[in-house]
Amino acid sequence: QVQLVESGGRLVQAGGSLRLSCAASGRTFSSNYAMAWFRQAPGKERKFVATINWSGGNTYYADSLRGRFTISRDNAKNTVYLQMNSLKPEDTAVYYCAADRLYRNYATVDYSYWGQGTQVTVSS
Repeated sequence: QVQLVESGGRLVQAGGSLRLSCAASGRTFSSNYAMAWFRQAPGKERKFVATINWSGGNTYYADSLRGRFTISRDNAKNTVYLQMNSLKPEDTAVYYCAADRLYRNYATVDYSYWGQGTQVTVSS
């Protein structure tokens, strides 16, 4: 099994920055896993944000977020990060971390493991 625990979400003012973390653990987890971030605003469906392959050499972003958000990982710590800059009120959502053996350079919700989420609220 794989456990994913997100952290770093909080209330932030518009224009600010925030870095989310996702710590992975579990007997079957391997640093070879692809990791991803998703978000879900109240009353809306969960949406893809970004994904990164096992080495960190390949990333893919939702078109609307490319340039403001950056995904990265530290395999020594089994942790993936999401740096979010120039935050807007519409970025308010619960942010989820996900993991899968396969890296896909397109938006999909087909990930095997999910965290519980961390709340990000951006005030205007």
